[in-house]
Amino acid sequence: MTSWKGTNVFVTGASGLLGAAMVEELLARGAHVTCLVRDWVPASRLVTEELIARCNVVRGELEDYDLLARALNEHEIETVFHLGAQTIVGTASRSPLSTFEANIRGTWLLLEACREMSKTVKRILVASSDKAYGVHEKLPYTEDAPLQGRFPYDVSKSCTDLISLSYHATYQLPVAVTRCGNLYGAGDSNWNRLIPGTIRSLVQGERPIIRSDGKFVRDYFYVRDAADAYLALAERMHEPKFHGQAFNFGTEEPKSVLEIVASLQKLCERADLAPVVQNQASHEIPKQYLDCAKARAWLAWKPKRTLESGLAETVNWYRQALRT
Repeated sequence: MTSWKGTNVFVTGASGLLGAAMVEELLARGAHVTCLVRDWVPASRLVTEELIARCNVVRGELEDYDLLARALNEHEIETVFHLGAQTIVGTASRSPLSTFEANIRGTWLLLEACREMSKTVKRILVASSDKAYGVHEKLPYTEDAPLQGRFPYDVSKSCTDLISLSYHATYQLPVAVTRCGNLYGAGDSNWNRLIPGTIRSLVQGERPIIRSDGKFVRDYFYVRDAADAYLALAERMHEPKFHGQAFNFGTEEPKSVLEIVASLQKLCERADLAPVVQNQASHEIPKQYLDCAKARAWLAWKPKRTLESGLAETVNWYRQALRT
């Protein structure tokens, strides 16, 4: 691809953190965007920044095959970004059924609809996660590491990943899978997540809450860099060698929860507000971080921002948003 101008694109999960960033970037590049939206989320950047007014909107669920097939057909979709999922680990643990329905069944139904519309659908990018790898003693994860999720959310992403790659292996569907680190950035209103929750507490003069023991290690990945990574991969999907491939995307700067909180305290100038460490987290993987050498080699890709600069941009956005 040399240009997104005039390309018909379908984005699932468009009201989410990554979805809104993807829609924003696609619109800026001239794409015709159709969004799948289940719930109306007034706090989403899709709504607050009026991105939704510039898109076609399909209201419904991933679990509705007829709706998916109709949307792909009537809007003559060429590119699919499947970002829709139930993404909160705690929610998945409390109610695995809804998570499995959306993340697993929703994925195979969308892929089946894409197979039905294979004359028009030319590229499909599916959001898996570093959680799909599960617990491994050897880190960082490389793309050939086994997918062995154990807890409900992790299992849902392992299944999403495997189902997607099976549709290429069996039906030659032009699918690629992305496995990103923990996404953060402007517009995330899931306050139980570490970064937005910590920033809100610090800006409001409250001690931040850490659900775990603070020692969990993750690869934190700025959402605008994630959107760039998806587009870089999509733009190479006309090359068959990219079909059926998985790519890790992240900063390769693993940090503990306590280190992230300390960075945010410094950026917010609130070192006086010591975190409250609850040590109550369960069903989570202690250490996860990614090797992104494949993305660098195949796509000549690397994130534009360091973790420090991404966090600084995020803090500035929340400071403004929380004042209004």
